[in-house]
Amino acid sequence: MTLSLLFEQLLNGLQLGTMLFLMASGLTLVFGVMGLINLAHGSFYMVGAFVTAWTAGMTGSFWVGLVAGVLAAAATGAVVEFLVIRRLYRRDHLDQVLATFALILIFSEGTRWLFGSSPLWLNVPEVLSGSVALPGGSRYPVFRLVIIGVGVLVAVGLFLLISRTRLGMRIRAGESDREMIGALGVDIAKLYTVVFALGAGLAGLAGSMIGALQSVQVGMGEPVLILAFVVIVIGGIGSIKGALVGALLVGVVDTLGRIFLPSLFKLFMTTADASGVGAAIASMLIYVLMALILAFRPKGLFAAND
Repeated sequence: MTLSLLFEQLLNGLQLGTMLFLMASGLTLVFGVMGLINLAHGSFYMVGAFVTAWTAGMTGSFWVGLVAGVLAAAATGAVVEFLVIRRLYRRDHLDQVLATFALILIFSEGTRWLFGSSPLWLNVPEVLSGSVALPGGSRYPVFRLVIIGVGVLVAVGLFLLISRTRLGMRIRAGESDREMIGALGVDIAKLYTVVFALGAGLAGLAGSMIGALQSVQVGMGEPVLILAFVVIVIGGIGSIKGALVGALLVGVVDTLGRIFLPSLFKLFMTTADASGVGAAIASMLIYVLMALILAFRPKGLFAAND
């Protein structure tokens, strides 16, 4: 294991972790404030990616596409909350799961109808298409570093929003006692719409940026959604700090496991067996991590208001 390879994979883990944080922060906000299990959250990730890729293709500008993707995801979230989600708040979690699962199917078929079944491709903007030197001599893409930086900025922004603004005060109060803040004159329906749109916009931002690293295709949000749920369970449901720490843990553990476990098993197994066993165990690592954390901290690493 060379230093440059280790450093490169640590950065890849941080990049995956910051992308998962953008997904998980919105998901944990929605669950913490509204008590809603939203399986359709990955669909907003997909909406952001598709609108960004399509708009960038039409205008020739990644940045116009990025803004359009985030705004489209947030607007879609607001419409979905108004038309569907607000009818589910007083229903049990099974009804929420079934309804939001139906939304996944609707979004998938709607996206296929609008954009077709073929994947779309989004190019990295030219100004960010270079690379930087890492310790050891290898090079690392600038765009991946930008994704890490965006995740850090969003984390700081959310911290300031939740802890220093009137909206944040209402969000924290909504997590603790929504009936009381309603009695004090806060428009609960409007607050819920804003929170849901914010979460959808963050998911759209993640999809918009990751679309430049992989193909943009129907169903791309579901695998990421599963990882986002693992993140919020590890970090603590309703905690932004927990979402950040959990996302970074999941990103680094998953990335390092997939790269280095097969090499580790090659020390005492054949190459073919080591590759198979290493890949299988690597795919389970984040779930083992989740089980270990829940064994000692059943509510996750941080409380809801952290």
